[in-house]
Amino acid sequence: MNDQSARGMLLADQSFQAFRDLLFRGEVRAGQLVSISELMEKTGFPLAPVREAVKHAESTGLVRILPKRGVLIIEPTPDTVRSCFHLRCMLDQEGARILAARLAEAPMQALREEHAAVRDQALEGITSELQQWAMAVDWKLHRALAGSLDNPLAAQVYASNHDRITVLQQSRRLLPERIIPAMDEHLRIIDAVLAGREEDAMRAVRAHLAGTLRWWGIGLSEA
Repeated sequence: MNDQSARGMLLADQSFQAFRDLLFRGEVRAGQLVSISELMEKTGFPLAPVREAVKHAESTGLVRILPKRGVLIIEPTPDTVRSCFHLRCMLDQEGARILAARLAEAPMQALREEHAAVRDQALEGITSELQQWAMAVDWKLHRALAGSLDNPLAAQVYASNHDRITVLQQSRRLLPERIIPAMDEHLRIIDAVLAGREEDAMRAVRAHLAGTLRWWGIGLSEA
């Protein structure tokens, strides 16, 4: 690869990261149709790297390129939401089973303490800072479950799905009343793992999926 090609790849990577940051901050939202020129303006990158960034985003399911219309950000339809969370659940179940079989006490105990702290604070009152903390703690458990798979291919799938879910979540306001139930669902997963109960851990992951979809107003297997 010559220097010019290398610079082009670097710009494309930087452009994709800038685009991804826009999505994560909600500056470009799920279901929104945007033009390439808008993305150039928002990211500050020229045409070629922005086009490459959009192609990359399409390959990971973040967007669809609509010829002569623009770039459609992943839409929060019931099927899309269900598919993304179901995929996470499938990987999380196996991760929970592995951790329970290993009796992975040290990382799980630390996570348990953090979840309990979020829950205790939520009982006293919910602030925007607590909501952000709860979201971060929520993802800590999911990353721990996925990481236990020790599978680079699964890690790639999980990372792309994390990005899709993060963008989808930007389409809904954080609900304060969801924090305590979500922490309880996570604590049941953690407690089953700590007790070495593999089936209970997997069952708790599935129950968390059902709770998450209810928050979205979606059933597990709607037609």
